[in-house]
Amino acid sequence: MEPIKDAAADFLRQQRVAVTGVSRNAGSHGSNAVYRRLKERGYAVYAVNPHTEQVEGDTAYPDLKSIPGGVDAVVIGTRPERAQATLEECAGLGIKHVWMHRGPGGGSVSEEAADWGRAHGIRVIPGGCPLMFDPTSDPGHKFMRWMFSLNGNVPHNV
Repeated sequence: MEPIKDAAADFLRQQRVAVTGVSRNAGSHGSNAVYRRLKERGYAVYAVNPHTEQVEGDTAYPDLKSIPGGVDAVVIGTRPERAQATLEECAGLGIKHVWMHRGPGGGSVSEEAADWGRAHGIRVIPGGCPLMFDPTSDPGHKFMRWMFSLNGNVPHNV
């Protein structure tokens, strides 16, 4: 196990990132916030939503294999029941960095899927949010990181 800060730094060094669960109705949806912030910070970011062709004015892809040139990392922002299928797709595509998004609620974390991913050579962060760590963070997300680390929604080690 390693400290989440180290795992987060390694994840955020990846420059081509897919975000699953990005909604066509952005609002305050967590995946959309992650998608926008990564894009603002200069990442090549790709929205994955099999139910639409466009998200926030950008092309949306039905799955990871449809992204031209592939990605280095994936943020899972779908229901936990979908995490296993996403990790299986990551394994098949050679993607080694996955972050299961989790804020105040249950989020996208599936411990079973995380264990499966680790057994298949994928570094999985089961909880928290990429926006809670530099270089993508802001004061609000840093506070949430501290607060959610108290209740386990942000793991101390991964």
